[in-house]
Amino acid sequence: MTFIPVILSGGAGTRLWPVSREFHPKPFIRLPDSQSLLQKAFLRAAALDDVAEILTVTNRELFFKTEDEYREINHSGMSTSFILEPFGRNTAAAIAAAALHASKAYGNEATLLILAADHLISDQTAFSDAVRKARALAESGHLVTLGIRPDAPETGYGYIEADGTCVSRFVEKPSAQKAAEYVAAGNYLWNSGIFCFTAGTAISQMEQHAADVLDTVRTCMEASRVVTAKGFSQTDLDTTCFEQVPSISIDYALMEKSDRLAVVPCDIGWSDVGSWNAIGALTGSDGSGNCIEGEAILHDSTNCYVRGEDRVVGMVGVSDLVVIDTADALLVAHKERTQEVKEIVRQLSERGHESSKIHRLVHRPWGTYTVLGGGERFKIKRIEVKPGASLSLQMHYHRSEHWIVVNGMAKVINGEKEMLVNTNESTYIPAGNRHRLENPGKLPLVMIEVQCGEYLAEDDIVRFEDTYGRV
Repeated sequence: MTFIPVILSGGAGTRLWPVSREFHPKPFIRLPDSQSLLQKAFLRAAALDDVAEILTVTNRELFFKTEDEYREINHSGMSTSFILEPFGRNTAAAIAAAALHASKAYGNEATLLILAADHLISDQTAFSDAVRKARALAESGHLVTLGIRPDAPETGYGYIEADGTCVSRFVEKPSAQKAAEYVAAGNYLWNSGIFCFTAGTAISQMEQHAADVLDTVRTCMEASRVVTAKGFSQTDLDTTCFEQVPSISIDYALMEKSDRLAVVPCDIGWSDVGSWNAIGALTGSDGSGNCIEGEAILHDSTNCYVRGEDRVVGMVGVSDLVVIDTADALLVAHKERTQEVKEIVRQLSERGHESSKIHRLVHRPWGTYTVLGGGERFKIKRIEVKPGASLSLQMHYHRSEHWIVVNGMAKVINGEKEMLVNTNESTYIPAGNRHRLENPGKLPLVMIEVQCGEYLAEDDIVRFEDTYGRV
């Protein structure tokens, strides 16, 4: 039977701020080995047997960044498909879309393995074995989940009461006392959020238990734009239709209601990497229990986790702290309270602060830009354009731009003129001029942009033509 791993990539990851942001969420966080959580999920899926394609359900705004992440590691040329959501509607909608996609492309017998993009699994052999068992149960008509044998009374996970592969009930995140009782009982498992079922079983069970989700997603799929090519498919979900889709998790919508459940108990080295403590545990510690990423000097300090980027971090006489230093935001938290980092993000969002959404380094389909500085009427950026890529043909009402090429060569449209601008050359774009920047070369184009004007926000842009469908 056709086998399709489905990677659900979304969520804000607010407990991992300031590295995780709305437009750079948790799946894109790089671990000490330089791979992102999303890349690890892709490689984990690609290593399984008989994979026909890897289907990713993600936000439309994260598509090009996701493509870049996959391109970096997909050396085997694994077929990829994407379902792009205009905004989040929780896991039931994402899984319904995946099931409908698989049913149309491969038939109801296609087997789906639902994976989260932001989890870690350290034992690939045990994982592969658990998936084989789950596939066998799924092909006999069950909705299967992988249940993790608990090694501690965790209160941050949901639990499954089970008898062998039979599911008695799902249990919400418990109190510390209840969690201890569950671990002592021996027949409770952590709910991993990893599911396996055929497309037909998922559709028929959703028709019975979550028809409102399935029907609205089906209508949305039928109204959506689909792009297909060899080894690639992209479904761009219609925004108007998707607004009608209920927002509910697959656990509430289906798994807690169905009588077709099964569980595979397993030990696969699973973690949902839900806090900076969990990330810090992946880094080796020194003799004082300190875990350090980046450049940091600690004196008379113990049991701290430090993650720095561009600056040296110095710490004296402290213990049990998490320090996360990025270009535009610094987090200092006690290790016992890292779950509360999301409260910082909530307050930043309420204030409309940009640091809740984006980094100074911003990814775009054509490359990246970094805000280097600015003032009341000016902003300075470093822009890097991928080889062969181009920005949209665009115009700004309120700002002019000075472009200085520092590496590579730029092809520039400026009003009625088209020109090549070489390294150590510059050009000036007046406000109101149609313009376009392109990298015609084989190396990255790097330039410094100086914006001047009364209004410098990113929404002062009119696109006339765009390679990436953003007109």
